[in-house]
Amino acid sequence: MKKIEILTTDAQLAELAGQLAVETSIAVDLEADSMHNYQEKVCLLQVSTLRRTVLIDPLAVSGLGPLRPLLADPSIRKIFHAADYDLRSLKRDFDLSVHGLFDTMISAQLLGEERIGLADLLRKYFAVELDKKFQRADWSQRPLSDDMVRYAAEDTRHLHRLVALFEERLTSLGRMSWAEEEFTLMEDVRFAENDGPLCLRFKGAGALPRRDLGVLEMLLQWREQEGARLNRPVYKILGSKQLQELAQRKPQDKNGLRGIEGLPPRLVDRYGDALLSAVGDGLAISDEKLPKFPRQLRRAKDPECEDRLKALKQWRQEAASAYALEPGVLINNAALDALAQVNPRTTAALDTVVGLKNWQKRELGAALLAILG
Repeated sequence: MKKIEILTTDAQLAELAGQLAVETSIAVDLEADSMHNYQEKVCLLQVSTLRRTVLIDPLAVSGLGPLRPLLADPSIRKIFHAADYDLRSLKRDFDLSVHGLFDTMISAQLLGEERIGLADLLRKYFAVELDKKFQRADWSQRPLSDDMVRYAAEDTRHLHRLVALFEERLTSLGRMSWAEEEFTLMEDVRFAENDGPLCLRFKGAGALPRRDLGVLEMLLQWREQEGARLNRPVYKILGSKQLQELAQRKPQDKNGLRGIEGLPPRLVDRYGDALLSAVGDGLAISDEKLPKFPRQLRRAKDPECEDRLKALKQWRQEAASAYALEPGVLINNAALDALAQVNPRTTAALDTVVGLKNWQKRELGAALLAILG
């Protein structure tokens, strides 16, 4: 195998950006370090044309700015597989936006593929075996091993061939416009801004009393500080299950820490004082300042609406089978719920249904109106 280029200087990156600007299509992927460091970051960018594959080291260059015009140019196709996380990460770390997207995972879903992972697709269509043992690797380490470099390059090397196959099939099925709309929607994804108390983003927080939430908030803040101090992902400091149990038990001494599953004596010795201090801080919060989980007003039961939703789900099951698609790919639950609520009676009224995509209105609109009528 030809030696894979790894670009580590601004000059090399600028030269590559100029070369890629004349391409009509490039395949892109990235590797990050979310499992190994407190603040996850993009650690490697892979780019393949039809003729070459190049790796870019974001930890060595001063930034990826030279790629901004290229990635933003909709006339140059950018091929990703499962672009969601990659697009969010590029925007977060480098303020880069991607236009001209072609996502091979979305395409696989719209083609009714049973397995939509890249390794599965390349094995099925090209007899290519991807070694996925580096999926959990620490991509922030330097130097990268030869095996890691080869692994990274394989993730984009075959995407052009996969696009050629999928584009032909989507076109023959009349679903290319579906895919193009899905790609355009995907281009706008961003990581959410995480404001407010940490405990309100905690799974299961809605079932906890306010005092438990206050204690949990102090425990979560301690975990964040410890993760930052050690530069470790917070789940490697202490698990969420253990924090929730601590918030509910509210131990007052180290004896109270013992017996919590997943909190062995070594962690009690290491973190016991800090955990008890956090619990104490949570207990000291005044009642009026305790976190409060926002409650959505429960929608009044509407038997007719429930009947419409049931009929829509029944129809979807049959329609999805006819299209050879997963039901949620054809139309998701949120869109069905919105349809049942709005109960549109005309084609124009379908435009008022939040979450209903244009391709779904065109392809499914008549059937949806018939079910609701």
